[in-house]
Amino acid sequence: MTTMNQQIPGGSTNSNGGVPTSCLTGYVRVVALGDSATYGLGDRVGDHWRGWAAILTEAIGTAHHISFCNLAQSGATVRDVRGTQLGEALDHRPQVASLVVGINDVMRSSWDRSRTRADLLDCVEALTQSGAIVVTVRFHDHSRVLGLPRWLARPMRERIEELNAIYDEVCERFGCIQIDLEDLGIGAQRGYWAIDRLHPSEAGHRLLARNVAEHLNSLGLAFDLPPLAPTGSTADRRESARILLAASVPWLVRRARDLGPRAATRIVHAARNYAATPAPLERA
Repeated sequence: MTTMNQQIPGGSTNSNGGVPTSCLTGYVRVVALGDSATYGLGDRVGDHWRGWAAILTEAIGTAHHISFCNLAQSGATVRDVRGTQLGEALDHRPQVASLVVGINDVMRSSWDRSRTRADLLDCVEALTQSGAIVVTVRFHDHSRVLGLPRWLARPMRERIEELNAIYDEVCERFGCIQIDLEDLGIGAQRGYWAIDRLHPSEAGHRLLARNVAEHLNSLGLAFDLPPLAPTGSTADRRESARILLAASVPWLVRRARDLGPRAATRIVHAARNYAATPAPLERA
């Protein structure tokens, strides 16, 4: 049985001693809060974005009745989550609640550590008091993924370290499943990232879903782990790249002042070149 601060591969677990007992006898109610990563950008299926939270919930649903509410929105900040997502999440009465947000905050010149800390503490306190086990993260060094020049990478890295310290405090105070994305290696391998370098690829989404599933299994919620292997075709990935690029470029333009024009231009050009390459013909 896991206890507060006991370290297991990929993160730490809380002091609940396991998932809520109602998960074992009735519906498992899952709610996802956050930004575009949890919304699913980077993992397109048919005409919609799926993402790691949906992959995880599909796996839970193979062994349990499931109710899933994804409230995450592209571009959301911590303040947005507290102001517009938290109330609806609590109405859902979740037993498992994911909260992955903050990268949009650190990439803005308006970054406010104190406000971010207060909002995250309020969100997790409300979710845990409602009876949910909270899933959250420690972020990787995203400046490395973006390929930022050194003079821009350093302040972004420092902000991410501040954000991680807040998440560490939150998890210490309330208890959470905390996934360390740096330990997972998600920031070190290009294949885990979509063409815009802002959102996980299908492989990245699956890696996160798999790791969270392993933690939930260890806490007593039994279900088959979601597979790691991507299922999308090359043609699907090309189409996803085109759509994702169209969605990401306006955001990059707005963030150019914070990222630096040179870094933003580099990302946009790489994405356009990739998306313009015709997909190879599938063999019969």
